[in-house]
Order: sequence, then structure tokens, then C-alpha cells
Amino acid sequence: MKKIVFITLIMTNLTAMAQNTMSPELLWKLGRITTLGISKDEKNIIYKVDFPSIEENKSNSKFYSLPINGGTPTEEADTKELLKDKNVSPDGKYLVYNEEVKIDKVHGKDFYPELEKSNVQVYNALDYRHWDKWNEGKFNHVFYKENKGGSVGIDILKDENFDSPQKPFGGDEDYIWSPDSKSILYVCKKKSGTAYATSTNTDIYEYHLETGETTNRTEGNLGYDTNPAFSPTGNLTWLQMKRDGYEADKNDIIVSLKGMNINLTAHWDGTVENFLWSKDSKKVYFVAPIDGTLQLFEVDFPGLTKKIPVVTQLTNGDFDVVSIVGFSGDTIIVNRTDMNHAAEIFSYNLKNKNWKQLSNVNTETYKSLALSKTERRYVTTTDGKKMLVWVILPPNFDASKKYPTLLYCQGGPQSPLTQFYSFRWNFQLMAAQGYIVVAPNRRGMQGHGVEWNEQISKDWGGQVMNDYLSAIDDVAKEKYVDKTRLGCVGASFGGYSAFYLAGIHNNRFKTFIAHDGVFNTQSMFGTTEEVFFNYWDFGGAYWEKDNAAAQKGYTTFNPASRVEKWNKPILIIQGGNDFRVPIGQAQEAFQAAQMLGIKSRFLYFPEENHWVLKPQNAIVWQREFFKWLKETL
Repeated sequence: MKKIVFITLIMTNLTAMAQNTMSPELLWKLGRITTLGISKDEKNIIYKVDFPSIEENKSNSKFYSLPINGGTPTEEADTKELLKDKNVSPDGKYLVYNEEVKIDKVHGKDFYPELEKSNVQVYNALDYRHWDKWNEGKFNHVFYKENKGGSVGIDILKDENFDSPQKPFGGDEDYIWSPDSKSILYVCKKKSGTAYATSTNTDIYEYHLETGETTNRTEGNLGYDTNPAFSPTGNLTWLQMKRDGYEADKNDIIVSLKGMNINLTAHWDGTVENFLWSKDSKKVYFVAPIDGTLQLFEVDFPGLTKKIPVVTQLTNGDFDVVSIVGFSGDTIIVNRTDMNHAAEIFSYNLKNKNWKQLSNVNTETYKSLALSKTERRYVTTTDGKKMLVWVILPPNFDASKKYPTLLYCQGGPQSPLTQFYSFRWNFQLMAAQGYIVVAPNRRGMQGHGVEWNEQISKDWGGQVMNDYLSAIDDVAKEKYVDKTRLGCVGASFGGYSAFYLAGIHNNRFKTFIAHDGVFNTQSMFGTTEEVFFNYWDFGGAYWEKDNAAAQKGYTTFNPASRVEKWNKPILIIQGGNDFRVPIGQAQEAFQAAQMLGIKSRFLYFPEENHWVLKPQNAIVWQREFFKWLKETL
């Protein structure tokens, strides 16, 4: 018996040694799935896989069809014939599409045609740039035309200097046909210039083909109205946020029925990511954050009765249901991921509650990897609340050893920290390099109730900073944490967090990394493109001296006001085309660190925006990230 046990132990150790761990190069060879939909005959799932090429510095795409109950995928040269064309009207007579149209004069040659070689841009209001593009007077417009060759398109926003699809991320999901093919509904924020930059008030408009008239279907709502869709019985449905200027407001499902708008999720303490109607129009299925994950929910549709809709959580586990694809009998098709696995296609049986993985784009790769272990930990905050903290342990973790540990600060600031799989802030990759990762669901995270989510607004340097320190202090009690080797890393609001904690950490951390982070809240107000964000999160403008909330945001909670207390090495990363958190933030921070004599490095990506998207740039990012940690931690 002892001999058998000994041989078993040897084989186990050999297997562990044979397994690889995640590397930056391997991470950027993984296929990335985009599920396009279910085929017209409802027999197959159609999807695209992007395969990044480090050598070519781009991604190459392939298209596949997969039997809806699982099986061997078939590569497809063309998917147009397999999928329903959502751009064709239900009666087949018309096509809807979008094009960019020049409306406003911006360039020098627009005003002075004889000076064609001038390189000048003239602006009279804000919204002169957005995300990573300068406003050149061009706007996305929705067109329709007859579904036959040679037909001429009609611009349903003719001469309007508004965008539909919305910039920067809107696509053809921003416009849909009505079931009777008599109208087109589209999402648009009909504001321009400074008014556009200070508002989140998008609406859903309906253009009537016969009359050419447009009506606002959501005129009474002041916040975001997005994601229009019709139920199988023809009821317009969309996602709605109530408050203007608040981009992270509670997102509710609204159904229009006989002139009344019914809020299906008003009495539920959560926020909706995306949704899909059941085929019988009796329920709406949706994805929402809950306790550090994204899960599948359903809500019944009560019609015009006074019954309060009942929201039911359908799935549970340490994974993310990212999006809903469609239905097949008693199963619902979704995309699913977790901290160790990039997205794959799964089916979930609504009756027997069983999961089945359908696609296997990266399965073989993961089979050869020693995976990290993710643990839930609940920490008591300084104000007596229970906070979820994800702890990610290195592959082949040995509790008898001591490990350097990273506090990960999530961006947003109001985005959920779930079982996501990032190709930059990848916990599996960090753990594979020998680091424990501590990722707290601090104040401002969705998935823990509306009150928890909203507490961060106007309090960037307050309770949330205590939450961070509570998390790292609690985990640092473990014997396997090397308390002399703690690091702090993050991007966007996470970058702000690293800058701010660098001035208040009381020597907890040995090193910091801040990517596209807010360093000076006052200059941030003067240079960021979506001004509504500053007004909401900081409470106003920096010149409002009688505004206590604003003054706190621009003084007490300003990392620049605490920079004299910086005393540890800091790596500062910045994208040149990031207009959300512009380059001046990184420049100010780096210049301060250098003048203070602190070991610091400035990693600048001229072509990148708030993210790093090009494969070779991403590899440099990863190598420099871990190089810095080796040098300083």
C-alpha cells in the first residue's frame, strides 16, 4: 500500500511539473469569441473567433457554426445566409443601415475653402473630442432604403448634428424595425456642444416611414434610455436610467404597453446589464451583477395588472454569465467566463438547472495549464459592513511559503468586480507569476445593492479607501503573505486609487502601478471629455467655492494634494489617445515623482486610448508591468 501511495505522489508531482502557467505571450494567443446569434433554422449557434497575432500586430477572424446542442463546429466562409438579417424590415421591403455624415464646419478649409492645405480645427463649444477621436463635424446617421438594387437611402436624421448609433461604442443595436415595418426606432442624445458633454439624456425616437415624422418615445425620462427591443407580442422594451448626468445609475427594464410604461425591476435592488424576452412573452431573462459575479435572472411580465413583478435569480456560482444568446427548447444559450477561462458558449437547462459547455475554443490550452485558485473572503469594513474580497492564489499554491501580494484596485468607479477575464488586468496571469492578488468589492461596486454602489459618488477618497486598506490588512494576516512585499496596482479609478493610496498608505505598500489614473481632480475637470461625470462624482466644478462636496473632491480627495507624502516607487502608464483621463494626468504624476526623487517610470502608448488593444503594445505592457514588480517588489 505504501508503495502505491509513493508512486501516486510521484505521478502527481510529475503532472504538476509538466503543466505550464499563463504567460503574456500565451494569453495573447487565446481565441476570443463573439457570439453572433442563432441560425434562422434554429439548429446552430453562429459565432466569430478573433485570433490575435503578435507577429502581425493584429487579430484575424474566423467564423463558425456549432450545433445548438453541442458538437463539432464547422468553419463558415459567410454567415449572412445563416443568420436573420436584423437590418431587413420584417416585411422584407426595406433595409436599415448607418453612415457617417458631415454636418458641422470644423476644419480651417470648411471656413476658408481657398486654404485647403491649412491644418486647423475651430470649436465654439465642448464635445470637441470624445473617447479617442476628435470631433470633425461628422455624425452617425441612420438610413433606410428599398431592399433592391439601385435604391437610394433616406437619412432619417437629415441635417441633425446628433449621433445614432451613439459614439463611441454604439452599433446597429442602437436602431431597430418596428414589428409592422412602418417605423424605425433609434437611440440618440439630441444635444450638441457643451449640452452634450454635460448630459447622459439619450432617448428612443421613432421615425415613421409614411409621414417622415419623428416622435420621442421616452421624453419624460432624463437619464439613459438604451437597448430598444420588441417582445414577441410587439411591446417596446428598453433599459432606463432615471437621473441625468449619472452614468452608473440603476438600470431598469421598461416595457411600453397601451400607452403605459411598466418598470419590471423597480422593486429589485440591483441593476441590469442586458436582457432577452422569452418566446412566449411571459418573462424577461436578464444578466445582472450579484455578490462578485454576473448571473442569469428572470422577471415575470404582469401586463397591466397591479401585481409587482417577481425577480428570480436562476444561476449561482463563481463564474460570470456575460450575455444571453437565445433559446433552444428548455435551454438558454449564454456566454460564460471566469477568472481562469476566457469566454465560451454554454447552455443552461432552465428545468433541470444543468450547465453544458458548447464551444471549446481554448479548452485544450487550459488543459495544459496549472490554474490559479480563487477564494471568496468576507471582510468587515471600518463602518461595520461585510465586504466580499476575491483572493487569487498562484498555481500550485503552497501555504507554507510566503508570497508577494498585490492589492488590485478596480476602475469604474462604479463597475462590478466579478469573475471577468481580462486580457490586460488578468488575475490568472498575475498569479502565474507568483503573486497573490487581493481584489476587494469595495464601495461603488455593483452587485451589492444600490446603496453600496452609490456611496462612492462624491466620496472618492473616503470610505472606499478604508475598504481597500481593510481588505489588504485582513489578507496580510495570513502566514503565506509576505507583509514586506505588498504592491498596489490599478487603472482608471484604480489608477486614481493607486495615486491616492500612495499618499496615505503608512508604508503598507512597497510599490505602486497606476494606469490612466486621475492624479489631479481639478485639471481632470478641465480636460476630460464627458463633463457630466465630473459634475456627478465630484459634486460640481472646482470654482464653486460654496459647494462643500465639490471642494472636498478637488482638495481633500485630490491625490495631487497629498503627493508630498509619496515615498515608494511608482510606475505610471498612459495612453496618448485617452481623452477620458487625458495624458496630462500621467505627466503631472510622473513629473511630481521625479522631482521628489522617487524611483518612477513613465510608460507611454501614443496610439492607445483608455485601453491597450494592439497585440505587441499589450505584450510590452505585460512585460513592463512584471519587470517593474520584479525590480521594486
